[in-house]
Amino acid sequence: MAGAAWLATLTPRSAFALERADAVFASAFMAPDGSYGVATLTDEGQIIDRTLLPARAHGMAFSPESRRAVAFARRPGTYAMVLSTNGAAEPVVITAAEGRHFFGHGCFSADGRMLYATENDFSANRGMIGIYDGTRGFARIGEFPTYGIGPHDMTLAADRRTLAIANGGIETHPDFGRTKLNLDHMEPSLTLVDTVTGALIEKHVLPRELSRLSTRHVDIGTDGKIWFACQYEGPRNDLPPLVGHFSRGEDLAFIPLPERTTEALANYVGAIAVNRREGLVGLTSPKGNVAVTLDARTGAVLNEKFIAKAAGVAAAEHGFAVSSYDGHFNVRKSAVAWDQHIVRLG
Repeated sequence: MAGAAWLATLTPRSAFALERADAVFASAFMAPDGSYGVATLTDEGQIIDRTLLPARAHGMAFSPESRRAVAFARRPGTYAMVLSTNGAAEPVVITAAEGRHFFGHGCFSADGRMLYATENDFSANRGMIGIYDGTRGFARIGEFPTYGIGPHDMTLAADRRTLAIANGGIETHPDFGRTKLNLDHMEPSLTLVDTVTGALIEKHVLPRELSRLSTRHVDIGTDGKIWFACQYEGPRNDLPPLVGHFSRGEDLAFIPLPERTTEALANYVGAIAVNRREGLVGLTSPKGNVAVTLDARTGAVLNEKFIAKAAGVAAAEHGFAVSSYDGHFNVRKSAVAWDQHIVRLG
């Protein structure tokens, strides 16, 4: 797993593809033989490089300051792998602390020195943020609460100090695998937490009538809005709101999607991304086999596209890069099954 430095492993053909690419992305995958890894890709979907992983990964994080990317194990996994995207360092494997497991997501501090990961304190049934010091080999140096249950995704807010955290509200325990233990009394919320003090700044609890709407993924708009996407654990014929936004000091605002769009998403938004340069919001649903683009200013639906098993979405040079579980990434198809998330590296 230590491997060679990232750039040193590139073949001449891959290196050429990297030079010519307008954007470079990374995503976790499963290979045809059942092994797992993380790959870097061009904006067209050409695989540049692959790194093996010990088990299935889920979300990823990237720091342009430290040029490091991280692949987080899928819940209830206990590893994360840190990769140097400029060949300056060997890969580092992080192991979750005793009594903790990862929830598949994390993000870096603004300066790239600290890594934050959503974790489960499963004995106390509370969400935690593990703090890992990139200047000390990503040693775990502390933690603070998410002030909710079942944290999933998070992102650094526009002030470069506050974490916006999606607490899905679903109780789980590794003894029961991925079983959801509290669907009759879920507690979804979105919280803002100070990374310096660990203090709660704001907590937005979903109203009782939406208590089965699990808040899952987040991204930041150009105006500092925190966009969030949800997955509904109630009856399939319900049509709850699935996406919204909020800002510090403001209430949650759900986007009133057309009924046909809500039906197309099948009550499940698997990933969300904001193209800040173009003012767009991208959504994908592997259950609905659809990718949706919204106007970030008005919330209007600009495009719905059928994509079988649509998985990840990330801002591209124009619009969004979208992957699928059956190997499609934009215009190319590879012999892998992409996982649910993409991160843009450049």
